[in-house]
Amino acid sequence: MLRQTIFRVAAVMTIASLALVACQPQTIIQTVEVPQTVAVVQTQVVSQTQVVEVTAQPGSWTRPHPILSDVRVRRALAHCTNKLDLLASVYPLLSEQERLGLFMDTNIPKAHWAYAGDENITLYPFDIEKGQALLDEAGWTLLEGEPFRKNANGDELVLKLTTTNAAFRQTWGAVWEQQMAACGVHIVRFHAPASWFFGDTSGVNRRDFELGAYAWVGQADPTGQTIWACDQIILPENNWTGQNRIGWCNQTASDAIKAANNTLIKEERIKQYTIFQQEFTKDMVNLPLFNRTNTYAIAAGLSGFEPQPGQPFVNYNAAEWVIPGKDTLVYGFTQEPASLFTLVESAQVAVVASGFIQGYAYTSLNYDFQPAIQTELSTIENNLATNDTVEVNAGDKVWDANGNLTELAPGVTVRDADGNVVEFTGDPIKMKQLIVEVTFRDDLVWSDGTPVSQADYELKFKIDCDRESGSTSFITCDQILSLEFAPNGYVASLVPGVQSPLYFLAFDGGTQPDIYPAHRIIESDGPYKGQTLTEVPAKDWATLPEIAENPIGVGPYVIKEWVRGEKMVFEANPHYFGGAPKTPNLVIAFITPENAEAQLIGGQVDILDDTTLVGVTEGLKNAADSGAVRLIINPSATWEHIDTQLFLP
Repeated sequence: MLRQTIFRVAAVMTIASLALVACQPQTIIQTVEVPQTVAVVQTQVVSQTQVVEVTAQPGSWTRPHPILSDVRVRRALAHCTNKLDLLASVYPLLSEQERLGLFMDTNIPKAHWAYAGDENITLYPFDIEKGQALLDEAGWTLLEGEPFRKNANGDELVLKLTTTNAAFRQTWGAVWEQQMAACGVHIVRFHAPASWFFGDTSGVNRRDFELGAYAWVGQADPTGQTIWACDQIILPENNWTGQNRIGWCNQTASDAIKAANNTLIKEERIKQYTIFQQEFTKDMVNLPLFNRTNTYAIAAGLSGFEPQPGQPFVNYNAAEWVIPGKDTLVYGFTQEPASLFTLVESAQVAVVASGFIQGYAYTSLNYDFQPAIQTELSTIENNLATNDTVEVNAGDKVWDANGNLTELAPGVTVRDADGNVVEFTGDPIKMKQLIVEVTFRDDLVWSDGTPVSQADYELKFKIDCDRESGSTSFITCDQILSLEFAPNGYVASLVPGVQSPLYFLAFDGGTQPDIYPAHRIIESDGPYKGQTLTEVPAKDWATLPEIAENPIGVGPYVIKEWVRGEKMVFEANPHYFGGAPKTPNLVIAFITPENAEAQLIGGQVDILDDTTLVGVTEGLKNAADSGAVRLIINPSATWEHIDTQLFLP
C-alpha cells in the first residue's frame, strides 16, 4: 500500500544546486479515423473523421493508450462498477448502509473538510445501460453471441488489471472482473508481489500497468500535488520522479492542486480542491472505489495497542504494547518489505517495520497533528515559524503562481504578499517567505549509544535531496531555499512564494525523524567497507545492508535479525529516550493470508492489521465473541482505486 506523500523533503543545502524538472504540456492537432481512440479534449465530427485536440506530454511516453485514452471508455468503466457489491465481497458483515458510507467519488473522502460535495462534481452511479451506451459510442460493440466487445477492426476490448497478491484485492478484483464482463469488457487480472508492484524500479513506479489497483493513504491534509500535477508525471527523462503514474495532465486541475497546496488560507484551499475534484471526476482518469475499514485483530490480553483514525502507522506507541507475562510479541505480516530504506520503499509494511527502529517525528491521530520526537509543531502561533514579507528581484529563486520553482524574470507570474497573482515586469515585488524552525528532542541517542548530532541532520538532507538517491519526489526539497543546522534540528528558509499548509511539520514526509547516522561505519563487504555513511554516494545507499537491512535508529526497538521469507526479529533499544519498552522483544512473522486468522486464534501471532485483514470474518467474529481475540474496527483514510494508464512508451 502506498501512502500519500505529505511533505517528502529530500531537502537541500542550498537551492542553487537544484535542477528543476518540469513537464510542460503541449497541444497538438491530430486527425484520426473513427473509431481510433485518443485523449479527447474537444471533438468536432466531420463526416467519418474526427478532428481531435490532444494534450500530449514531452518525452518518451507520448503514444495515447489505444483504449484508455478515450474518456468515454473510462466513464463507462465507472458506470459499470457496482461499489456496493465490491464492498460486500470484502466486508460481508457490514450493513448496506455502512457500506454506502464508504463510497469514494473523488480523491477525498466525503466526510473530509476538503470534499467538494456531490453537487459540485460529476458522479458515476452504477448504471450498466449507461456504461454500455458509452462503449457503443466509443466504437466498442457487442456482437450477438460474443462475450466481449470488439471494435471495427475486430480487436477485443481487453484490459489487464495489475494489483497486489493480497487476499483483499484478489477478492474484490474477482468481483470487479465479473462486473466488467457484464458490460462486455474483458479484464485479465495479474496479482503481483507487493515488492514488485511498489518497487523502486518496477510496477507502478515504472508505469508498468494498463489498469493499476492499489490504495492511497489519505491524511488530515489532502496534499496531492505530487500525484496529480502535470510536472509530476514520471518519465525516464526525469529519472522516474514524481507520483503521477497515469500521465494525466489537465492544466486546470494541475493549477488548482498546486494552489491548494501553496496557501495557508483554508477557505482558499477548499475552493481550489473543489476545482480540482471537478476536473478529476470529469476526466475520470482514476476510478475511486471505497474507503477501507481499518480492522485489527489482536490477542485478547494485549493492552496499549490503540490504532486511531487518521494515523496511518499503528505502531506510533509500540513501546506501550504488552501482554502480561509475555516477553515477546508477534506481529503477523502477509507482505514482506523489500527494504527498510523508506526513502525508496514506501509500502506500508516497510514503513511500519522501519517505524519500530526509527520512531516517528509526529502523529496524526484523529486527523490532527501532534508532536512526538519533534518537540513542538513549528507554527507561527508558537513563534517557531514566521511568514515574512520579502522583496524579490530578477534572478531570484521563487515559487511561482503555478507552484513551480523558477527564476524570477519578466513574464513570470507569482503571488505577491497580498495573495494577488501578478506578473513580474522587472520592478521588485514583495512576496511572503516562510522561515520554519524544527526542533527535536535533545536527548536522542542512536541505538549503538552515539548521541544524535548536527551532522546527522545535515546528512539526512544531503542524501534525500540528491537527485540520484532514488527518491520518488523532490517537490518539498525544491521548496527550501536554505537550511541552518543545530545540534537538535534546523531552520528552513523556504523559497519566497511557498505557502505550504503543512509548513509546521518536520519535513521528512513519512513522519520519521530527519536524521541519518553520520558516524556509522560500513561493515558489510563491498567498495565502501570501512568508510562512514557520509562517504557513500546517495546513488548507492539503497544497496547498503546498513541502510536497507539493518539500520540503526532512535525508536523503541533494534533489528536483530532478518530471515528473508520467515521473520524479522527486534529487541529493545537500550538507549530509547522513552525508557525500556514494556515488551522487550518483538517479531514480525511473515505468514500467508490463508493461515493468518488461524495463527492469531491459535496464539502463534498476537497482532494482525489492516494490511492483512479484509474485514471482519465469521471466524474472527466468533473468536471475539468467545473472548479468544479482540477486534478493533476503525474508519480508514485509505482508499482503494484503479488508475488508468493514458499513454504508452
